[in-house]
Amino acid sequence: MPHPIDLQRRHLLLASGTALAAGLLPSFARAAGATPLKVGLIVPMSGPFASTGRQVDAAVRLFIQQHGDTVAGRKIEVILKDDGGLSPDVTKRLAQELVARDKVEVLAGFGLTPLALAAAPIATQAKVPMIVMAAATSIIPQRSPYIVRTGLTLPQVTAPLAEWAPKNKIKTVVTLVSDYGPGLDSEKTFVTRFTKAGGKILESLRVPLRNPDYAPFLARVRDARPDALFVFVPSGEGAAVMKQFTDRGLANAGIRLIGTGDVVDDDLMETIGAASEGVVSSFNYSAAHPSPENKAYVEAFEKANKGMRPNMHSVGAYDGMQLLYLALAKTGGDSNGDKLLAAMKGMAWVSPRGPMEIDPATRDTIQNVYLRKAEKVNGGWYNVEFDKIEKFRDPGA
Repeated sequence: MPHPIDLQRRHLLLASGTALAAGLLPSFARAAGATPLKVGLIVPMSGPFASTGRQVDAAVRLFIQQHGDTVAGRKIEVILKDDGGLSPDVTKRLAQELVARDKVEVLAGFGLTPLALAAAPIATQAKVPMIVMAAATSIIPQRSPYIVRTGLTLPQVTAPLAEWAPKNKIKTVVTLVSDYGPGLDSEKTFVTRFTKAGGKILESLRVPLRNPDYAPFLARVRDARPDALFVFVPSGEGAAVMKQFTDRGLANAGIRLIGTGDVVDDDLMETIGAASEGVVSSFNYSAAHPSPENKAYVEAFEKANKGMRPNMHSVGAYDGMQLLYLALAKTGGDSNGDKLLAAMKGMAWVSPRGPMEIDPATRDTIQNVYLRKAEKVNGGWYNVEFDKIEKFRDPGA
C-alpha cells in the first residue's frame, strides 16, 4: 500500500479575485477582521487515484483566485492533506488531526467512498460541515448529518443510460464494475432499470479496486458476445479499460462500450484518443458542455493548470467552494457548524455543469444528467452532449 506524501500544510491566502470569470459568480470579498476560517481538504495527491486529487486541488485554488480569499470578513485558509487514496485509516487520522490540532471548521474533498465514510464520524462528533466533492456512493450523506455533497452519485448518472440503452438497439449487456460502493451502486441501478425496460443481463463482473487486471474479465465479455459492455471504473482507470477493450478486439467483434462518464473521463480523453470514438456515456459534466459559464471555466482552468482539462471532480470541488462561500455570506461570517449547514440546505446557483441545487432533505445534489457521445471536435476528443435529464435527484441504489 503506498504511503501518502509527507503531510503538508498549504495556505491558499491569495489576493482578491482576477477577471478570469468576471460576471459568472457573485463577489464575496469583505474587509477582513475576524479569525480565518480553516478548511481541511483531504484528497489523494499520490497513489493510483492522484488524478482526482489534482483536479480537486486545482479547482479549489482557481475558485479562490477568481473570487478572493475573504468572505463576510472571514479569511479562507485551505489546508491540503494527501491521504494516498487507498487507506480509510489514513483519511480518518487526517480528519481527526485537522479538527483537533488545526482547528478546521470545514472538512472537504474525499476522493473515494471508503475514505469519505471513514471521516463521517469525525464530522458528526465535531459538528463540522463535510463537503464531499468526489466520492459517489448513494449512502454517503446518510452517514453524518453534517455531510453535504457537491459531486454526484452513481445511481444518479447511471439510471438515464440504463433507460436509453434498450431504446437504441442494445438488448443484451454484460456489466463490468469496480468492486466497491460506487461500482455496486452503478451495477444495481443499471441491472434494475435495464431489465425493467426489457433488456437482458448476460453476466455481471466485478473487478478488484486495488491493482485491477481487466484482461481476464474482457476475455469473458468477448466470449459472452453481448450487444454492449456497461462499465464503471473510478476516475483515472478509464484509459486502461479503453486500451484493453480495443486491443482485445471487442469493438471489432461488434460489442459496443457504454458507461458512466468515469470511463471516458475528460482528464483522460486526449490519452484515450480514437479508442473512445462512439462511446456513449451518461454524466453530470462534460468539458464540452456548451454554456458560457462552462466555456469560461474550461478556459480559466486550462490556463491556470498548463492545459489540463477539467473533469467532473474539478467541478465538484469548484461548486463545493461556491457552496461554502454562499453559505458563509448568508450567515454573515458565522462559521458555527449547524448554522453553516442550515445555510447550505436548499442553496442553488448556476454551475459550469448547469443548474445546481442542494436538496434540503438529503443534502445531495439536484442537477442535470447528460447523455454524451465521444467525438473528435476541433482536433481534440470530447464527450459531446446529445440529450439531458433536467434537475435529476439521486434515485438511490
